[in-house]
Amino acid sequence: MSIIKLNNNGVKNATAFGSITGLGSMTFIKKLTASSSATLSFVDGASGVVLDNTYKEYIFTFKDIHPANDGVALRFNLSADSGSNYNVTKTTTIFRSIHNEDGSSSFGYRTGEDQAQSTAFQDLHVNSGNDNDQCMVGTLHLFNPSSTTFVKHFMSRMQSYAEGNWSQEFYMAGYGNTTSAIDAIQFKMSSGNIDAGDICLYGIA
Repeated sequence: MSIIKLNNNGVKNATAFGSITGLGSMTFIKKLTASSSATLSFVDGASGVVLDNTYKEYIFTFKDIHPANDGVALRFNLSADSGSNYNVTKTTTIFRSIHNEDGSSSFGYRTGEDQAQSTAFQDLHVNSGNDNDQCMVGTLHLFNPSSTTFVKHFMSRMQSYAEGNWSQEFYMAGYGNTTSAIDAIQFKMSSGNIDAGDICLYGIA
């Protein structure tokens, strides 16, 4: 068994721990910036996008996503035909926590946003506000999309300053019920455009 010695110094005094074999590394692949955009799509092989067997896990980060319309949902869907159709069958689960500016709060499962063997776009987040200072942030993980053996698991965590002036956090997870390789993903609002914000794609080695 290995023992780590810090020479009587606390962890706060350590400046570097070096690389640890097996933890992997995060590689930036592509950033898409919304500007009154109806959709933002990442398609393997297009415009420098890599979404194949190069990595076993991909992470999408959402930074200051601002919708054109008030009270809308940010959604995504998967494609197994290079973006010709975004209609992969999915089963998902989703729940939300809220804390209002007046101090009230709530927590619960969202039966209106989950899916049971549906090809529809999946909500990542709902009730997004479009005031000038309102936006949403978060991450979406997609696991081993190029597998031709297993279904395609994904999970997300999103936070926003919502339409009703509350902080809300969404947790969503599920799987694309297909053994075909997934090679594209598309994001859009339930209504109106993505007014502004960045979505970045990373691969995990």
